[in-house]
Amino acid sequence: MSISNNALTGALAAQGALDATSQNIANIQTRGYTRQGALLSALAPGIGTKSAGNGVQISSLLRFSDSYKSQQMWRAASELGSRSQTQPYLTQLERVMGDEKSSLSNGIDTLFKAFNAAGVDPTSTPLRQQVVTAADSMSQHFNSIYNVTSSQLLSVSQQRNAILPQANQLVQNIAALNQKIAGAGALGTNTSALVDERDRQIDSLSSLVALEVNEQPDGTRSVSLKSGQPLVVGDLYSSMAMNTTSGTPVLELSFAGSTFQLDDTKVGGQLGGLGQFEQNTLRPLQQSIADIARQMTTMINSQLAVGFDSTGAPGTDLLIYNPASANGLLEVTPGFTAANLAFSSDGTPGNSSNLQLLIGIKSQAITLGSIGNVLLGDADTQLVGKLGIDSQQNQSLLKTATTIRQQSEDDWKSTSAVNSDEEAINLIEFQNMYQANMKVITVANNLFDATLRMFG
Repeated sequence: MSISNNALTGALAAQGALDATSQNIANIQTRGYTRQGALLSALAPGIGTKSAGNGVQISSLLRFSDSYKSQQMWRAASELGSRSQTQPYLTQLERVMGDEKSSLSNGIDTLFKAFNAAGVDPTSTPLRQQVVTAADSMSQHFNSIYNVTSSQLLSVSQQRNAILPQANQLVQNIAALNQKIAGAGALGTNTSALVDERDRQIDSLSSLVALEVNEQPDGTRSVSLKSGQPLVVGDLYSSMAMNTTSGTPVLELSFAGSTFQLDDTKVGGQLGGLGQFEQNTLRPLQQSIADIARQMTTMINSQLAVGFDSTGAPGTDLLIYNPASANGLLEVTPGFTAANLAFSSDGTPGNSSNLQLLIGIKSQAITLGSIGNVLLGDADTQLVGKLGIDSQQNQSLLKTATTIRQQSEDDWKSTSAVNSDEEAINLIEFQNMYQANMKVITVANNLFDATLRMFG
């Protein structure tokens, strides 16, 4: 009887829909789970028959997903990864270089204040010794801050070396999931759980590098960098590594026998954020600190060389600039004493003409690659100001990236996340559908029994 068949298909369809609903409810707290639903369609009657139809079937299991919203979420993850990776370094530099007591400005000002004080009595040993002490203190300021930049360079390198294996593992995982999804899909198996896992892997990868993701007809996804280099194609995957054979580390990507050199400032995500910070902020800042020390050392030593010390002998170098030294970037010449300060321009005790020229060095211009020509006394202030602007800009972009990421997650959830109220309604509706069809089966059985009794 068609009535029994129709009711049976209805009961089975309701049971399948309840299965999907129960799966959704079970995964209501599962991160990245995409809700599913049964798509019901009517079975048409056979050709030449006048019946209402042959019941209902589950034509497919729907996966409530919006690829545009997923792409937006992955792009937001990349920007957030880039900004969040950079900010701790900027904050530390800003705090160290802006500290009133340990800054380069404080060290330079202290030295030139000591020069000014010595002008009161150029023959005073305590005042002359104060200059040597101030020079040593200033050297320690330079060395301390320079060492912070060196430590940050090492930290950036270590973080990069930690990120690359993570990225390579995620790329391999995505390729393996592509293979499983294509195989399962060809057999008609529901691949929603595999696709969810792949999306989670892509989301994690997007935090490390900026991605472009394209859906393929067989259900696989091709993943590439923003600049176009392939990361995953089907079940094939790439590998990224730092090549140090040339002496300068270069980021390279290997795929299917081909090798691509990458600009690590443009790959986006945490890896790109580190590259941008290192190349655009940290190295120029470190070089500027070294340039201030070098040019100031040259100017002070050159001026001392044309003067005479307290014994009438020609002046000698007060400072040594040597970035390769184990003692630090800058130091007072070993064995230099207060008597070696060449304050006199003619060898006469008490003459301070050369001292006045030394004092004037603070108002002379030096050249820094990151900010151009600037007075020696203003150089550190300019560097700190530029660093503060970079830090504030990154903080602002970090807040924006955080907001965009949250909004993109909310947009994704509005389509794909499980809604407990909606699932509760589905549970009741499909339960009623199942019970109604079972009643139809009961009615059909009663009709069939009545028919048999008529001929009994």
